[in-house]
Amino acid sequence: MFEMTERGADYHRRVTAFMDAHVYPAEEVYEQQMRESGDPHHQPAILEELKAKAKAEGLWNLFHPHPQWGPGLTNSEYAPLAELMGRVHFAPEVFNCNAPDTGNMEVLTLFGTDEHKEKYLRPLLDGEMASAFLMTEPAVASSDATNIEMSMVKDGDEYVLNGRKWFSSNAFHKNCKVYIVMGKTDPDADTHRQQSMFVVDASTPGITVLRNLPVFGYDDREGHAEILFEDVRVPASDLLKGEGEGFAISQARLGPGRIHHCMRTIGMAERALELLCKRALARVTFGKPVADNANIQDWIAEARIEIEMLRLLCLKAAYLMDTVGNKQAQTEIAAIKVAAPTIALQIIDRAIQVHGGAGVTDDFPLARAYAGIRTLRLADGPDEVHKRSIARRELRKYMAPRDPR
Repeated sequence: MFEMTERGADYHRRVTAFMDAHVYPAEEVYEQQMRESGDPHHQPAILEELKAKAKAEGLWNLFHPHPQWGPGLTNSEYAPLAELMGRVHFAPEVFNCNAPDTGNMEVLTLFGTDEHKEKYLRPLLDGEMASAFLMTEPAVASSDATNIEMSMVKDGDEYVLNGRKWFSSNAFHKNCKVYIVMGKTDPDADTHRQQSMFVVDASTPGITVLRNLPVFGYDDREGHAEILFEDVRVPASDLLKGEGEGFAISQARLGPGRIHHCMRTIGMAERALELLCKRALARVTFGKPVADNANIQDWIAEARIEIEMLRLLCLKAAYLMDTVGNKQAQTEIAAIKVAAPTIALQIIDRAIQVHGGAGVTDDFPLARAYAGIRTLRLADGPDEVHKRSIARRELRKYMAPRDPR
């Protein structure tokens, strides 16, 4: 069932070769250029050089399922490619496959007007523009998307937006020009029809980017912004799909986004295991390599078993998304979203332990990886929300049918 297609295998070979020839050797250059800039949100020249090379080799927009905008790979074909990209934190952008741009491009493809596609989608697909997705708010428990409070009030041919968002990833990217924003247009409508989404130009008056939110002390290059909207006027034509469609759009967007995160997380888990093994073989304590210790061998064996289980669950979710649709794959998507970061964190933690003091420094990618993947237990819905949805679907199998009278 999970054998690579001929097309998928070809892209896998090409992405692997590109990573080996260009991305891994660029890691040190990337870090040096970031340090020399003194700006945590600097767009290093090496990244733009890598993007140009990937684009020239046709390794571009690999995530996009629509052949008009990319190679039209299935989720099952894309999964192994995303895993390769996940091994280096900046690699997804090299191939124009980084979040949140991927999700935003899919939203604009499905729900954007011709004007949106020309003004925003095309530059995003070309890698000339970045975007942010503004959903989470500091004042409410955003794990329940119906809590969203940002007001969106119609005033003639415009809507007036007021509210505060945070963890708006990508908003500090040097090329970020557009936001997709979720808020409430009708607080009195049915619970899941109160929300709407707008395409908002980032330069619109009334928008203030207040601060960046570090994650475990790391200032991510693309940033996690807190943004204030004060009487921001947006043309009614920038409403996506229609009033009351925001919740539905968010679910359409987050499903593929969640599994993309998991695919990349498996890649980082693989790299952490690789680093763990190399370090364990190279370091000698008490007269023998660390790798000779039984507990270390247990860690290695357990990591291999767990990664293989993760990969199979991820491929099953991708297969179901391809064959029966995202809705029918909800349980598997939720399950891998819980399992991937949880297990990857344990593998990374053990790799850090084997590296000793070096593991918590920036000399190795492990500390940054731990910080980034720990946030995935909250991003796109915390573990508890996904477990709740899995449990409810499981319980429904055994509930007595309700009396129709």
